Amino acid sequence: MLKKRFLILVLPLLAFVAVHKFYVSVTNINYAEKEKALQITSRIFIDDFDVLLKERYGITANLATKTEDKNSESYIQKYISTKFHITINNKPVPVKYIGRAYDNDIIILYLEVEDVVLDELKSIEVENAILTDLFEEQKNLVHFKFNGVKKSFVLIKGSNKGMLKF
Repeated sequence: MLKKRFLILVLPLLAFVAVHKFYVSVTNINYAEKEKALQITSRIFIDDFDVLLKERYGITANLATKTEDKNSESYIQKYISTKFHITINNKPVPVKYIGRAYDNDIIILYLEVEDVVLDELKSIEVENAILTDLFEEQKNLVHFKFNGVKKSFVLIKGSNKGMLKF
């Protein structure tokens, strides 16, 4: 009888303690005047990216482990090139993949857009569809910082572009 009472009291409480997974990435885009380049860092949860690489390319990447797949770098670069784009003054520009690093449970991707002249900037559009093809709840936060202007966007599936006009 005591067990039944305990279950009756505790069971409703357990319904509110369900594990909730957040799907989010944070991308910072800064203009480096000396280099005349957009320097981009994107922070993404490693486990989400591991799932993505398994689903899209069939590889068990084991990112940030001793058993990391030796081809994971090329698959990361391939995926990013299809899901992250920048347009300057209504013209698509090449986004160069620089590399990656790990910080606890986060993969940090380093990207760059070269030959950006600040005086010629009229608009910058970023398209960030990273992980939105796999996780419906994915939110990609994008922070722009240029010439004293700061602007942020929350990009989601179906609304994955943000624009900054000068």
